[in-house]
Amino acid sequence: MKIILIRHGMTEGNLKRRYIGTMDEDLINTDCLKGDYPKCERVVASPLKRCIQTAEYIYPNVDIEICDKLKECDFGDFENKSYEDLKDNPDYQKWLDSNGELPFPNGETHEDFKNRCKEGFFESLTERDTAFVIHGGSIMAIMQKLFGGNFYDYQVKNGCGYEFEMRNGEIVDDYSPIGCG
Repeated sequence: MKIILIRHGMTEGNLKRRYIGTMDEDLINTDCLKGDYPKCERVVASPLKRCIQTAEYIYPNVDIEICDKLKECDFGDFENKSYEDLKDNPDYQKWLDSNGELPFPNGETHEDFKNRCKEGFFESLTERDTAFVIHGGSIMAIMQKLFGGNFYDYQVKNGCGYEFEMRNGEIVDDYSPIGCG
């Protein structure tokens, strides 16, 4: 089966370079979604509007299944704040110094987030070609689990992602980048 991972389109929070996790923002435009996306038989999306709207735009004729476990990380006290907003915050400096490994104050731990995303991904697999329209962090967690390396090796821009093949829950071939046309 073909697996397609696509990061949602641009939101105001993305444009302003804020930490947008649990906030339910709308897309502000679809310019980054003009790429040539692979066809699929089913679409799985995060329940947040930005993912659903992106899935509807890219795959208008495919029913969307929702997976709560694929939501973006809960950034806690850092939610909806930018580097400029946080740069003098001692908790933020500690988080940066940990390479993003410390828990977000009043938010989710990095490990809990990654484990939740991996569970949601594997629970959503079938033997049908599937596009997952989700968040950047969710994509990074899934790709790290499947292909190894560093979590941040798999950062993608809005509307971009990866494609690869799986059989019986195992990787068949290496991944290739998609989107961002």
